[in-house]
Amino acid sequence: MAKAPAKGKSKSALTRERILDAAAASFRERGFAATRLSDIAERAELQAPSLYYHFASKEELIEVVLALGVERTYAEVKRRVSEAPSDDPIGRLRAAIGAHVEMVLETGNYSAANLRLYGQVPEDIRRRLQRLQDRVGRYWNQLLRDARDAGAIRADLDLSATRMLILGSLNWTAEWYKPQPKGLTPEQLAAHASTIVLDGIIATPGK
Repeated sequence: MAKAPAKGKSKSALTRERILDAAAASFRERGFAATRLSDIAERAELQAPSLYYHFASKEELIEVVLALGVERTYAEVKRRVSEAPSDDPIGRLRAAIGAHVEMVLETGNYSAANLRLYGQVPEDIRRRLQRLQDRVGRYWNQLLRDARDAGAIRADLDLSATRMLILGSLNWTAEWYKPQPKGLTPEQLAAHASTIVLDGIIATPGK
């Protein structure tokens, strides 16, 4: 059964969201090549012609799905970092790590689709998505650079490699994390991630 319209959103906007959610789940489960638009329409409880009103092709859908997952996470990371004191580079990194983990889990199908399908999409789509990924990478590199310049993290680390190792491990939580009655909440997992990462790179005497 379709959801009741959310206050403040048009029926068209809600339908678009439903299509994107269905597409993210279908792409995650079946991959790009094996997913048909009819599969997505069925999952979104729509007739196939209605789907074409919002998206002209499967290629357009996969690009929006992959970009949306990155954009939502990036926006929340920047918001949380902006709330941390500007003179506390470790606090800013802690905020970024926590926000990233929580958003990866909140946007689970979108995040997992990114992990699984980036290499499957057409090259022109990959090029456009790479520009977005590069913007995210520059932001994280700056957070790390600020921390290094303040003497808060070790000076002998390669910042690009450090950033890729951090984001790679954080992104992978979308694949293995499963809520358990007595397990970690997303917020607790985010705190664990911050502790594990930052305890490994915080500067110590003699290093």
